[in-house]
Amino acid sequence: MAGGGFHFGYYLGIYAALCESGRSPDVLLASCGGAIAAALIQKLPDDAQRKQWIGSPQMYQFWCGLKSNPNATLLGAFKGAMKRRFLGGNAKHIPDLFNDYLFEIPGQLPLPESCWGESDGGVAVAIVAGKLLYAEEEVGLLRGTRKLFSEMLFCDERSAGLLAALESPLSAAVFGNNAIAPELLTDTSMSLGDAVRASISDMFYFRCFAHSSGNYIGGVIDLFPIEVASRLANSVIMELKGGYDATYEQPAVRTVFGFDGNQRLHHVLQQHADVWVDTSDMTQVFLQQRIRQKIIWHKNSIEIVAPPTYDAYVTMINAQWQFGYQRGLDGVKSQLKASG
Repeated sequence: MAGGGFHFGYYLGIYAALCESGRSPDVLLASCGGAIAAALIQKLPDDAQRKQWIGSPQMYQFWCGLKSNPNATLLGAFKGAMKRRFLGGNAKHIPDLFNDYLFEIPGQLPLPESCWGESDGGVAVAIVAGKLLYAEEEVGLLRGTRKLFSEMLFCDERSAGLLAALESPLSAAVFGNNAIAPELLTDTSMSLGDAVRASISDMFYFRCFAHSSGNYIGGVIDLFPIEVASRLANSVIMELKGGYDATYEQPAVRTVFGFDGNQRLHHVLQQHADVWVDTSDMTQVFLQQRIRQKIIWHKNSIEIVAPPTYDAYVTMINAQWQFGYQRGLDGVKSQLKASG
């Protein structure tokens, strides 16, 4: 479940389609917004309850509660984006993920009581995030060849055992002198809710997530962890995503992590997955019906704007779910056709 931003509802639809088609996953590998859907699948026993929870008033109020960082201005955000695009380089300096962000997240994600292990349906969960290997006082220093992040998997004991000795795919020589350490870390002690919170902490959108075990950045460190999936399972169902945009997303990944996000995506697409679920046009499909950023000129700020009413939010979630459900069915049908 490779991110999806605020379109997290479509993963529940994909999962429903896979189960209906006899392709029920026994482990969900999730990052960013996909981690929210994975947690609901792991904890709640059926589609109806998962849809009800993600479309609940509590979830709607949570997204309405995303507020602008009072220290972030429209001009500052624009200057930062342009600096990353034209001057950022490949993680040349240690990035400020403590203070350089646009939005504040409410303190608690409204998720069901969280625990690891398998749900009643036999589904295990592994969640991707990145652990910072530097302190706040080091921000701005030249990086050189230093590694600034470890790819982290929050998971159950069995998954951690399967991932033992696996190196982070991003440490491969093909991705150059990037900021990702070779060792892929696992953590079986963090609560599922905190793991989800860590995974959604995308750089420059939200502050890095502070936990007693360290500071964490989101699953954007490895949105397409097909190598990890292949270590966890004999059969892999992978999302076919659209590429990073050249104005904001690509420069952010390059400036913080030191690799080319679209090169990484291309590298992933050359590898084998048993089923590809094509969501590459998702942004265009939900261009109007979505949680989005909005420029507020008179406040010199950028704000997150949720649907204007709770009913509109439920309509959005239902549309996301239906989109995912249909794309999941299409992916299975394509695989069956290809196999004869």
